[in-house]
Amino acid sequence: MKLFFKIILIGIFFIGFGESKANTLLESLQSAYLNNSKLNAERASMRASKEEKREAISEFLPNVTISGYKSSQDSFNSNLNDVNIDPQERSILIEQKIFQGFSGVANLQKKRKGQKLGEFKLKKVEQEILLEAAKVHTELFLNMKKVDINLSNVDLLERQVETDQNRLEKGEISFTDLAQSESSLAGARAQLIAAKNDLITSGANFEKIIGKKSSDDNIQVSLENNLILPESLAIAYKISVSENPNLHIAFLEYEQSKLDVTIAAGELSPSATLSYERTEQDNISSTIQERTQETVKATATWPLFTGGKNTFNYKKFQEIKNQKELLLEDQKKTTKAKVTNAWSSYQSSKSVLDSIRSQVKAAEIANEGITLEYESGTSRTTLEVIQSRSILLNSRINLASSERNFLISQFNLLSAVGRLTAEQLNLKY
Repeated sequence: MKLFFKIILIGIFFIGFGESKANTLLESLQSAYLNNSKLNAERASMRASKEEKREAISEFLPNVTISGYKSSQDSFNSNLNDVNIDPQERSILIEQKIFQGFSGVANLQKKRKGQKLGEFKLKKVEQEILLEAAKVHTELFLNMKKVDINLSNVDLLERQVETDQNRLEKGEISFTDLAQSESSLAGARAQLIAAKNDLITSGANFEKIIGKKSSDDNIQVSLENNLILPESLAIAYKISVSENPNLHIAFLEYEQSKLDVTIAAGELSPSATLSYERTEQDNISSTIQERTQETVKATATWPLFTGGKNTFNYKKFQEIKNQKELLLEDQKKTTKAKVTNAWSSYQSSKSVLDSIRSQVKAAEIANEGITLEYESGTSRTTLEVIQSRSILLNSRINLASSERNFLISQFNLLSAVGRLTAEQLNLKY
């Protein structure tokens, strides 16, 4: 008796362990967020944009250069006397830019906006990867479900063929009825093969995006926490204006283009620098042993004519600014359209899912009744049974697809408004 209870406890332990290893949707999202190579590459790009901002700040700091040399010289005069000197020099040069035609300030502002731009580009890629991760995870789950449904269908049709063979021997049905059953079985096996191939493909896509192989027997779809979605289309519009990364990217690129015009104008403007240099020299000649020289110099330059290059460059950036302004307006319209489409898809997929659930229930009742009538030898034909099972099979597959579509529509809506992020999904980062 004790041994029996030990076996039960061990079985419960291993069942619980297997469940704990289930690959949930949230785990797949977490893995993709941490391990996806494209997302990690964009993180590196964002860090580079921070360094570019620091580089722009350095333009306002002085440049300090230390230099020196030591040499040996032998010379002969007219009296054939050998003169040997070892001249040495040490110098320090400090240069400070005083005025750059406001291009330095504009470049710093551009780099600061570039850092923000890098953050929004990272958010954009983050949303793309999380959406793709949700798609490949749910696609894998869907294809697993299709394989199970088709396996069940093949099993039912195999039993029907056996039943029809027995009924044929008794003279209850004709060879035509048996042929219809065998034809349906062959078709079901073909569908099963196609479903298995789709499963293999989705498994490869899963590994590519998520960054690890799937546990085919333990794939789960439901989120531990429900997604927080906008309550209305108007609220979705409002959120997208402040949080959609594509909109922010277009705006920041427009702002940068305006600063590029200022930088280009700076190339047409005068510039000024101030420098201080101290030089110490030893053994310069046979008559001079030491010399110290200090120089303070103010330099002003103004490029009056450079072959038209600066002017053409200025005009080019003006046109680029016009282009970015038009792209910003286009992105506003695109964002609004995407939010509208995502909201509409979310609402319609929910209604479709409810309808298909009702369809599956009705198809199950109808198939059960037709099958019982057929097996009891009433007027139901083999063709009617096959059609009934085909309707039930298709409705179950449609239900699985609709459940996936409804979940993905929620992810699409979050992506459209700009809230498909690790923070919103409570991922670890």
